[in-house]
Amino acid sequence: MSKATVTRLFIGAGLAIIAGAVLAIIAVSTALASNAFVMSGSDIVGLRGSALAWLSLALGLAGILAFIGGLTAGLVAWIGALLNTWQLESKAWFIGLLLLGIFNLGFFAMVAYVIAGPEASPAGGRRDASAPVPA
Repeated sequence: MSKATVTRLFIGAGLAIIAGAVLAIIAVSTALASNAFVMSGSDIVGLRGSALAWLSLALGLAGILAFIGGLTAGLVAWIGALLNTWQLESKAWFIGLLLLGIFNLGFFAMVAYVIAGPEASPAGGRRDASAPVPA
């Protein structure tokens, strides 16, 4: 996976997470504003069925799915960055990405990789199949 692909995937994942969170907040706000929740003090004890309550439910589900999709795409981008940096002769970027990801700081590692990370070159000097072989 190229660095450009990892970058696009990481940015898309971030946008999906933000969009999912915004949709979920709008869904809860709409449900609260339309009195869709039956409250007992600060506890939700039931739901009132209405068209706006169903719309809030649909918005909430769409927000959750977008959020989960963004998290999944972010994980795939991180794995792609790990595979890219594994191909490098120096393993410093690989170790940094791996350790920060394991210790739940993968977002910062991915931002650093997107901004300043190296483009991996194929290990072992592989040749393009269309290149002529010297005799």
